[in-house]
Amino acid sequence: MKLITILVPAYNEEEVLPQFYERVTSVIDAIEDYDFELLFVNDGSSDTTLMKIKNLREIDYRVSYLDLSRNFGKETAMLAGMDFVEGDALIIMDADLQDPPELIPEMIKYWEEGYDDVFAKRKSRSGESWVKKKTSKMFYRLLKQLTRIPIQEDTGDFRLLDRRCINALISMRESQRYTKGLFSWIGFNKKEILFDRDSRAAGETKWNYFKLTELAIEGITSFTTVPLKFASWLGMAISMCAFIYMFFIVIKTLLFGASVSGYPSIMSVLLFIGGIQLLCLGILGEYLGRIFNESKRRPQYFVNEYNNSKMQVEVLNEK
Repeated sequence: MKLITILVPAYNEEEVLPQFYERVTSVIDAIEDYDFELLFVNDGSSDTTLMKIKNLREIDYRVSYLDLSRNFGKETAMLAGMDFVEGDALIIMDADLQDPPELIPEMIKYWEEGYDDVFAKRKSRSGESWVKKKTSKMFYRLLKQLTRIPIQEDTGDFRLLDRRCINALISMRESQRYTKGLFSWIGFNKKEILFDRDSRAAGETKWNYFKLTELAIEGITSFTTVPLKFASWLGMAISMCAFIYMFFIVIKTLLFGASVSGYPSIMSVLLFIGGIQLLCLGILGEYLGRIFNESKRRPQYFVNEYNNSKMQVEVLNEK
């Protein structure tokens, strides 16, 4: 039978794990003709998440787990899970039960019809503030305008991926990952499913506005160089305006003589130009920092334990 792996990144999810397991298993137990694996990736949790996952493995052979050596972030945790997937398809889910497991049979149906990427699109987002919904919508609109890739709006990581998509994703080893963009970038045959997103079943979200802002910057800088072009265009425009203003000052001085007045306007222009320069340097710095991180070619993660077995770090000696 075909094997379908359900990948669950988990970071401090001790409160919701029992509910998640019961609800998911009640769904997959009713699906015949498929084998399932529940692969939990413990992303350096500081609570009893790992212990609860191990307890689940003792009572259900379908439960597997990866324990990362520290907290690497959700994007890297998903990559680590994909590296260990051996099945024919992969379903990515969050442990907070905002992604309804009841959609799994429908995802499998479309997969069997030939779709490689069956993704769930949110019709509504319960439990989220108006500010978060609005800023999220604005971000996706901006990203779609800046890049040539057809970015999917109002979609998360909840989706079913065929083996071809899995292999494509794990072949890209960039350290600064924005997986939602990579899902769109790899292409393949996609199918959309609409659903209403629920509030968290338990616990608190790990995504604050600072982390969401970092993720937004990651998405923009990973899939478009428009900010760099914008900095160049802005620099040329400001230089042109400064040259015209300088020409105006010279002509005015020649015709009417020098004047002490005008200090506020000069300071305003200098501060404005200085601010634009700092903005452009900041944009350049974001891209330069990413080049620096990629040039180090560090491993994306280290695994502390896989299914009760300690993992050894492989060292390659280059001669």
